Amino acid sequence: MSTSPKTALLEEYALVARALSAPARLSLLEQLAQGERGVEALADKTGLTVANCSQHLQQLRRAALVTSRRDGKAVIYRLTDARTLELMDLLRIVAERNLAQVEHILRGLSNGQDAPEPVTRDDLAVRLAEGSVTVLDMRPADEYASGHIPGARNITLADLERMLPTLEPGTEIVAYCRGPYCIYAHQAVAALRKHGLNAKRLEGGLPEWREDGRPVLTEASPE
Repeated sequence: MSTSPKTALLEEYALVARALSAPARLSLLEQLAQGERGVEALADKTGLTVANCSQHLQQLRRAALVTSRRDGKAVIYRLTDARTLELMDLLRIVAERNLAQVEHILRGLSNGQDAPEPVTRDDLAVRLAEGSVTVLDMRPADEYASGHIPGARNITLADLERMLPTLEPGTEIVAYCRGPYCIYAHQAVAALRKHGLNAKRLEGGLPEWREDGRPVLTEASPE
C-alpha cells in the first residue's frame, strides 16, 4: 500500500523530532548556536567522545538541523537555519509551562526563590545606550572572544565572588550566556541577588541577540 502524502509529511516532521530527542544532540545544537565548530571542538565542549559526537552530528544532519563543510581534513559544522533557535526555545517554553520537574530544577538554581522576569533584548539595548546597566557574559572565555554583546564583561561563576566589590549596589546587572538551555545566567543572578544586588538575566542569549541583527563584538573588534 502506498504512503499517503500526509503520512509522508508526518514522517519527515518526526525525523526532526527524533533528532531533538537526545540531550547530547540538544547540547550540540547549543554549541553550534555560538558559531561553527569542528567535531573535536564540539566533543571537547560537550564531554562526548569524538566517535559519539560524530554519530550525534550525523543524526542532526539527517534531519537537516545542521550542515557541514570541509576545511582541509577537518569537517566543520554549523546550524542550517537560524529558525532552529526558535525551535529550541519553544521546547524550553513548553517544558517550563507543563513539566513540574523543570520548574523544580529552575527553582533550585534560584535557591528556591522565584526568579525575576528576564530583561528583553529590546530593553537591554535601551539601557546599554543609556549606560545604565552592567552586562555580564557568563560563557567561557573562548566563546566570549568569538562574539559578545558590546560592553559586556566576561566572568565565570567561579570568579563571580571576586568581581562583587567592583559592582555598585544600585546598578542594574544583566547576565547572559549561551541561550535557552544555558544555566550559567540563572546561577549568576541567584548568586548576585543573594548579595543584595539588582540582577536579572537576559531573555535568550548571545545567539538570539546576534540573530536580531544587533551589534556583536569579537576580541579583535574595537569596543
